[in-house]
Amino acid sequence: MGVVRVAGKIGIPGLYVTDDPGAVDAAAKKGALSIRFGLGWAKSHSFHTGQTPVMKYNRQLMQAIMWDRINIAEVVGVQVISLDDAPNGYHEFDAGVPKKFVIDPHKLFSAA
Repeated sequence: MGVVRVAGKIGIPGLYVTDDPGAVDAAAKKGALSIRFGLGWAKSHSFHTGQTPVMKYNRQLMQAIMWDRINIAEVVGVQVISLDDAPNGYHEFDAGVPKKFVIDPHKLFSAA
């Protein structure tokens, strides 16, 4: 809320669940999002929530990927790993690293 101007809008898109037993803190385990509501009220912020409108951007995004204007592997942080490295990849993913792992058991990606 510190970076939003007075009377600005704050969007919280995504998909939030009511309970997440694996969350990092007690509030998140109950599906509670901790925000400084008082500061938002004092600055007259407008809050908007809801699921991200994926279909609104789907066609444009798909065209950008197909015509190589976006390298999707770079954008989502893909790392190709071997089957032997899969347990470590799962461990890192569970720990919350910001990357996606693609398991390549036959080393087909390195040949491309």
